[in-house]
Parts: sequence; structure tokens; C-alpha cells
Amino acid sequence: MRVRAAGEPHLTYCTNIHAGESWPEVRRNVEERVTAVKRAVAPDQPFGVGLRLSAEAARELHDPHELASFQASLAERGLYVFTINGFPYGTFHGARVKENVYLPDWLDDARLDYTVALGEILAALLPSNVAFGTVSTVPGAFKRRVASGADVGAMADRLVRTAAAFPSIRARTGKTIALALEPEPLCHLETIAETVAFFRDHLFGREAIGRFVALTGASPAQADEALHRHLGVCFDACHMAVEFEDPGQALADLASAGVSIGKIQISAGLEVDLASPAAREWVRRFAEDVYLHQVVERRGRAIRRYADLPEALEALEALARTPADGAPGLWRVHFHVPVFRAELGPLRGTQPFLRDLLARLRVEAVSPHLEVETYTWDVLPEEHRRDGALADIARELTWVRKELEAS
Repeated sequence: MRVRAAGEPHLTYCTNIHAGESWPEVRRNVEERVTAVKRAVAPDQPFGVGLRLSAEAARELHDPHELASFQASLAERGLYVFTINGFPYGTFHGARVKENVYLPDWLDDARLDYTVALGEILAALLPSNVAFGTVSTVPGAFKRRVASGADVGAMADRLVRTAAAFPSIRARTGKTIALALEPEPLCHLETIAETVAFFRDHLFGREAIGRFVALTGASPAQADEALHRHLGVCFDACHMAVEFEDPGQALADLASAGVSIGKIQISAGLEVDLASPAAREWVRRFAEDVYLHQVVERRGRAIRRYADLPEALEALEALARTPADGAPGLWRVHFHVPVFRAELGPLRGTQPFLRDLLARLRVEAVSPHLEVETYTWDVLPEEHRRDGALADIARELTWVRKELEAS
């Protein structure tokens, strides 16, 4: 649905909250669950779909007959697809995901092939009155996987090769597809500074332009324009809050570097005041076995990172035996929680960061695509999901819309 904010962006939620890896499962989720959410929040207007497709589902949907059938189903229900979450390639629910969520990453050609296929599917699904679509993707690779400059160069080359496939889609369909890399804690693209440097040095630089020219036959000027058009970022509010980024400065730094924000994922993480015994105890409820929950600790000016919440909890127990000098620390945890919750027991959400971001989006057209992404609903402690997933999704969208449309 379009919202009355600067640029009238599209707003939806990501269907990765619904379990389903095969295409029949995904289609059923859209036709039943997304339609139910539409009835609750946008009964009288077209409602966008933030489609998540595994590689398995993408292969099945790529069939022209199935695409046509799905397009008809969307139209019948007043739905339209404008963005695809191309981050999780494989299983995303009901089994251990953790750091495997990034695999195959941009060190593997399978990631390139999957992403180009998603671009083709999205171009086919975009309605006639929507000319721009986004595919979000992993931020290169999990940081510990990138061992050398050669690895960085290999990732950049695959990204340029992906971008080189999109102009032909644009020529055939009139649809512009942008790939949006999603910075995330402990990944190769983690902070805004790292993201800006990667785009400047590896995706927008002379070598990338030359590679694009060789792949497409474009002129250097055309290649430069196309790389900026087809490569950008997905700005995940939870990830950026966990990194203690300042929202205004982050947006300004990306804009100054010419890095477009194809999509903003509207999300919130956890904040833990380590001076509070109740908060230190309560956060243990969020240490679950499916997803990776990176932790960034700020203690004074010092920043420390932990790959997952159990690792951070072990360090906290060691610290309790040998207390450190100085002010108590603050944790921010990559655990997506409902955006309308300012508090979860003695814990806080990173909602203040999100509200600051949404206030900026209200008056500045930062990105055309906004997607609520609270995929962790199934693993939230029970007391935070008693109303049911569909009710909470509708509540999130209503909360976001109210924030964006406030006068």
C-alpha cells in the first residue's frame, strides 16, 4: 500500500515471517495470510507483498505458466509484488539457521544465479503502474568467511556481474530492478562506513566500471550510471540500531557517497542495560537455537561484538566473576522484536532509533520501498506472541503507518 509520507512509498511486510520453502507453501501463505492482513489494514486499496522466495520456490515460480497464474491470483485479491527478499537462500524456519543464513554467499556463483532469477521473476510480477523493484540480499558474506583481498574482489565481481544482467531485463520489460545489499552485524558489510567504502572502492570504482563495460558493451559513462541504478543498499533499522549508528548521519553518509537506499526494512532489536540484574536475567529468554543473534556491547567509548547471544551471555558470566572498572555496559541484540513494543519486560526495544528514522521518512523521500520485517515471531518468548502472528503483523503495519502519516 502507498502511505502519505514523502514520496508516497510502498509499505508492506516481509513474508519470511511465514514458514514455507516450496512454492506451493509460499503461494498459499500469500493467498491466505497476506490476504487476511490486507483485509485488516488496507481493505479498500491495493496491498503490496514483500515476497520471500527460497531458491527452491524461485525455481518453481520461474515457470511462465505458474507466473501467469500467480499474477492472476494477486490481481483477484488486490495484491501486488514490488520487492523480493533474496537474503535467505534455503531453509529459514523450523531448523537451525544461524550463520548458514548467508550461504551460499557472494563467494559462490549459486548466489549470483539465484539473485538474477529473482530479478527476472520480480520484473514479471511488477504491475504495469510500478516500474521499480528491489531484491534484497546478504551483505557479501559472514565476516569470518572473507579471508583476503581476493575474496573481497571475487564478491565484488559477482555483484557487478549481477548488475550487468539487469539492463537487459529493463530493455525487455521496462522494469528497473535494483539489488539492495543489507548490512548486518558481523558481516563483511556491517557498519555504514564499511558499506560506503565497499561501494566506493569495489562497486563504483574504475575496475567495476571496466568490468561492466566488458560484460555489456556499454560506454564507461553508461556503465557508471547503470551500476548506481542497479546496486544499492537495504537499510535494516534493527541492524543499524544494533551497530549504534545515528540514523540521520547514516542516511547522510550513504547519500553523500551516491549509494541509493532501494529498501528500508522497518525493524527493531533488543537493548539490554547491563546495570539491571532483571534485564541480564530476562535476556536469556531470547537465546534460542534457530537464528543468529549478534550482540554489540558499548561500554563507555569501547565497542565489543559477539557472534551470538549465548557467547555474549558466557562473557557476561565471566565478567560477573571479575568485574570490570568503569560504567556498566549496554547491549544491543540482533533479535527482531515487534516494532510497536517499546519494552519487553525489563528489556527495551530499539524503537527510539526506529521512530527517529520514521520521522525522517515522513518528510524526506529516502527510499521508495518500506518493509516491516519481524521474522522471529515463532521464536519470541510466548508472552510476546499471544495475540497471534496475523494480528501482530497488522498491528505493526498500523503503528508504522501512523508514525509515517503523523502531521
